[in-house]
Amino acid sequence: MIDFVRRVFTPSENSFISLRDMQTGKSRHAHWFPWLMLVWTFWIFATPILFTGSEFQNWKLPTFVSFALFLVMFHRVYYRERAQVIWNALGIAVLGFAVTPFNPGAQGYLIYACAFLAFYGSTREAARNMAIVLLLYALEWRWLGLDWISLSSAVLVGFAVGFMNINFARKHERDAQLMLSHDEIRRLAAVAERERIGRDLHDLLGHTLSLITLKSELANRLFERDPLAARREIADVEKVARDALAQVRRAVTGIRAAGIAAELASARLLLESNNVRLAYDLADVTLPADVETVLAMTVREAVTNIQRHARASSARVSMRIEHKQLQLEIADNGRGGDIVPGNGLTGMRERLATIDAEMRVDSRRGAGTTLLVTLAVPECKEAVAHAPSLRHA
Repeated sequence: MIDFVRRVFTPSENSFISLRDMQTGKSRHAHWFPWLMLVWTFWIFATPILFTGSEFQNWKLPTFVSFALFLVMFHRVYYRERAQVIWNALGIAVLGFAVTPFNPGAQGYLIYACAFLAFYGSTREAARNMAIVLLLYALEWRWLGLDWISLSSAVLVGFAVGFMNINFARKHERDAQLMLSHDEIRRLAAVAERERIGRDLHDLLGHTLSLITLKSELANRLFERDPLAARREIADVEKVARDALAQVRRAVTGIRAAGIAAELASARLLLESNNVRLAYDLADVTLPADVETVLAMTVREAVTNIQRHARASSARVSMRIEHKQLQLEIADNGRGGDIVPGNGLTGMRERLATIDAEMRVDSRRGAGTTLLVTLAVPECKEAVAHAPSLRHA
């Protein structure tokens, strides 16, 4: 029998997720939310008091004993190993089967069981498990000769809560996958940038060190014969070394640079997963690493605000040069309205101030929000970062 139950209720992939991790986060200090869900156990005790007749006079002992066991399994569902979810959910269902002959309010246990079964397995497997449990309970209910109205209520609520939690679980999985996608994009962008810098350093140092070696050898040969020429060669070596050091420092700063192209790719994933269409149009302009990093961080913060607060259906990012000024514009068609300055906007202004850029936010209720950043076109003679011309409509 146990093997049969294991085969029926074990999913093809161990894809269930921790309820506590999803609903309260990783911290155990946020433990109040799971216990708030116990408010619905009120009906387990209220039903025999308010709605049943003389045939359910011996409900107290089975109900209180079962409730103590229920609390143990409820705790294990939320705070123990995830592999125990299925067995504790089935244990709660068994409590419902066992106590219903004494207290029809025990149908509440079946609702909790459906709520927890939703977090185990795929959508199809979770729905199948809930249907099996509720069908068996309906057969027991029929065998006891209880009214169908109460049963239909329990079945409907069980399925409603179960499918709501299935949707919640799938959304959490999508969010987790999206976060992994963002991290992967940034990781690949960082790897590509490091490879580019590695090639640049190789080309730079290979040529420079060869030149330093040749001039040093020449200075050594001239030292006895022509000291003045030897000093000139040593001076050239010093100049070449200093210039190489400056170029290496500029190249290494590129490792810390955040690219606008990578941020736009991440922004597109974030917004389109929330049904917000993103279009962008970036001018072909070469930017110093520090400027590109600040602008990329501005794009990240603005897109995050659109995803969280704007309730928009479309957004646009554009970068252009007008009247010898570089303009970065991020706009959406969301709800708009008064902007309350917070840590995000304050941080954006502070970062932009480091590159002498100005930011203006125009937000009108019902007309969306536009963020405009302007700065003088940067001097790019020694730029190490490049923002290619990008368009996506």
